[in-house]
Amino acid sequence: MKRLVLLFAAILVAGCGEKSSSEDSESAGESAGPSGDMEVSKEVSEFADQLSDFRTKAEQGDAEAQYNLGRAYDSESIDRGVPKNKWEAAKWYRKAAEQGHAAAQNNLGFMYDNGKGVPENDKEALKWYRKAAEQGDAPAQFTIGLMYYNGEGDPRDIATAYAWYNIAAANGHWSAKDFKSFLAKKMTPEQIAKAQELSGEMVKNNPKLLAGVTPRHPR
Repeated sequence: MKRLVLLFAAILVAGCGEKSSSEDSESAGESAGPSGDMEVSKEVSEFADQLSDFRTKAEQGDAEAQYNLGRAYDSESIDRGVPKNKWEAAKWYRKAAEQGHAAAQNNLGFMYDNGKGVPENDKEALKWYRKAAEQGDAPAQFTIGLMYYNGEGDPRDIATAYAWYNIAAANGHWSAKDFKSFLAKKMTPEQIAKAQELSGEMVKNNPKLLAGVTPRHPR
């Protein structure tokens, strides 16, 4: 499963012996004292106002607000008054995704990919990842590469997997270059040439694949 492949990627890029940001946060929280509590209270109040604004705009059909509301339900925000709710997250992602919001399309693909808030369905996952990828979303492009490598949603196709890794890497994805190199070691020179030709044809047919969307870390 690609979950294991993603774990391999995380191991490749993880630093050794470095203090994590979560540890830094915990240390800061332990020494914050009363002033830290006041800052948390202020943050909760500001987030509540922001959430109310998201909801109002989302219900009026604003795609960015719908995406942000989905993110609020998709995150561990219960301490800020938003209980985690994958069904609500999927609902708002879908509304934004249907309006062409690339990040929402990618996240909805993830929901189908992992059965979060919707039934697990590889074909639906691939469909939504593809919609995001076609707008230049690098994480979606990378995940499509994983799906073709593992034969999820469509039959396994090494050349197509390489082509999507190649495009994601060109968009600056944080681990696509590593996966492209990893896959190249399993391919013949002829297969690599075919895959590179395929990625070139894909970009020629849809220049938006290299639209310069800001790379985001995969979920």
